[in-house]
Amino acid sequence: MDTTTFTDTQLQVKDSVSKICSNFPDSYWAARDHDERYPHELHAALAKDGWIGIALPEDLGGAGLGISEATMMLQTVSQSGAGIAGAQSIHANVYATQPVAKYATRVQRESMLPRLISGEWKACFAVTEPSTGLETLKLRTRAVRDGDVYKISGQKIWISSAQVASKCILLARTTPLEEVKRPSEGLSLFFVHLDKEAPGLELRKIRKMGGKAVDANEVFFDDYRVPVDTLIGQEGQGFKIVLHGMNAERCLLAGEALGLGYAALEKAAKYARERIVFGRPIGQNQGIQHPLAMAYMNLEAAKLTTYNAARLYDASAVDSEVPMQSVGIACNSAKFLAAEAAFAACERAVLTLGGLGYAAEYHVERYLRECLVPRIAPVSREMIMNYIGEKALGLPKSY
Repeated sequence: MDTTTFTDTQLQVKDSVSKICSNFPDSYWAARDHDERYPHELHAALAKDGWIGIALPEDLGGAGLGISEATMMLQTVSQSGAGIAGAQSIHANVYATQPVAKYATRVQRESMLPRLISGEWKACFAVTEPSTGLETLKLRTRAVRDGDVYKISGQKIWISSAQVASKCILLARTTPLEEVKRPSEGLSLFFVHLDKEAPGLELRKIRKMGGKAVDANEVFFDDYRVPVDTLIGQEGQGFKIVLHGMNAERCLLAGEALGLGYAALEKAAKYARERIVFGRPIGQNQGIQHPLAMAYMNLEAAKLTTYNAARLYDASAVDSEVPMQSVGIACNSAKFLAAEAAFAACERAVLTLGGLGYAAEYHVERYLRECLVPRIAPVSREMIMNYIGEKALGLPKSY
């Protein structure tokens, strides 16, 4: 990967995080993938050196850096061989806390964020529901005020890290859909404690194709009680608040995809240089060389798009003249292009290694399984193209 376009701060992040990740080789991640055990050791190591709070305020124990640096951190984690699984173990603690840092009261921030930054707590993010999918404005999970508590009832799905998380940033409906004046109203954001022993809360782990080190779950609420002071911002404004974290998530996931793609390409190129067939390295053959070169160029193009999006996101936080639509277009484009480039690189790595690429001990099959995640989540390729068609090209809304 060419690094000439990065800032000194981004390169410092890359070097520091690389040193930590060097203690967690491919063999560690292969074992975590096999036994489906959460990488607590990586989380603790990153928290120890303050990286969990990379984009959170300094006065709360964070580093006070931007999404540009956080994207570099997660790309570096993924590129180390940790892949999407390793990055996802800290992913929500970086992006899902952004709305809390921006919209919570001072008292809430001081009680909610420092222990996430220190690593004492882990957080998950609960938005997606099985019956609504990408129709976030039609979420059905309810939060009903009852004195000094809200009673949460409903179901969430694909909630990563819920088995190990003690806190959850939760989007729930506080006003029935048929009663709101605007579709974007009526949803509220909460920072809730996940008490696995309390009545009204049930987790069911989902068996999945890749990223097995980090659990994915169905979460069921049945009059689960949370204090009223867990509400972030104003009641009914949760969708607008949570949007602040969604563009950040697209940048971070793009970085994770890039890291996985570069890791796969490195292994493929090394194998192509060393594997001798008919008296010459297979990488000398254009049939091998050209697809790898194409994969590299696609990754480099996606990298430039990704870090431009992260730069715009950070600029929008301090400059009100940066159009939020431009930020959205850039962040969605980054996620799309990085996911596609990563998939092409991972697929090519498996094909370059041939039969060995199918073997777990060479790791690229794990990369291929994991690289599907950024193509699917948190928004599909097709919905991104719908968004770009409408917002960037001025075409009629197609759905």
